[in-house]
Amino acid sequence: MITIRPAAERGHARFGWLDSRHSFSFGEYYDPVHMGFGPLRVINEDRVAPGAGFPTHGHRDMEIISYVLDGALEHRDSIGTGAVIRPGEVQRMSAGTGIRHSEYNHSRSAPVHFLQIWIMPEADGIAPGYEQKAFPESERRNALRLVASRDGRDGAITIHQDVDLYAALLDPERSTTLTLRKGRKVWLQVARGSVTVDGTTRVPATLKEGDGAAISDVETLTITGVEPAEILLFDMV
Repeated sequence: MITIRPAAERGHARFGWLDSRHSFSFGEYYDPVHMGFGPLRVINEDRVAPGAGFPTHGHRDMEIISYVLDGALEHRDSIGTGAVIRPGEVQRMSAGTGIRHSEYNHSRSAPVHFLQIWIMPEADGIAPGYEQKAFPESERRNALRLVASRDGRDGAITIHQDVDLYAALLDPERSTTLTLRKGRKVWLQVARGSVTVDGTTRVPATLKEGDGAAISDVETLTITGVEPAEILLFDMV
């Protein structure tokens, strides 16, 4: 079963310096039908004006992943981490027992466009932590590149939940396929471009930029580029 979450139906917040689209309930946007999917709680598509950003604030008991599409995002936190995240890099911050951090557009002249993702951990009260890695475009081109997992296999960053997060860059008419283990479900987020998704014998579903899809009860999932596309795929319990 494939249920599409259309981009145009997401929550929307605009604060002058920030334009944010919410796939699930977040902040002042509340939709009881869209509270998350499995352990995936938040996918916000954020655009931040040059030099602006989120001042220091706190989190607890959440795995927070940042995935930059354009520009550069500067991160600082209370455990001593200072870093800049650019396209092709994935950052994981484990809030655990408590962490404070800030996120700012690193540029004074160009906006930054990124996805902020929250995943509920499998246990509360872990030690706060941070990890960031780069994944070359060549490894994501027309292939599902594992970028985060519970065991950190294949050079992925580690997250404290049974979620495999893949990233891919798909050319038109090029496909990639995932075989799902029994009992698993998938969330697919289209960050750019458009794709078709085929997990059934019916006509494949078409997803465009900003669309998401909740997918369950399928054994094999094939994703094909319609126009040049960038996708994230969450394989979850």
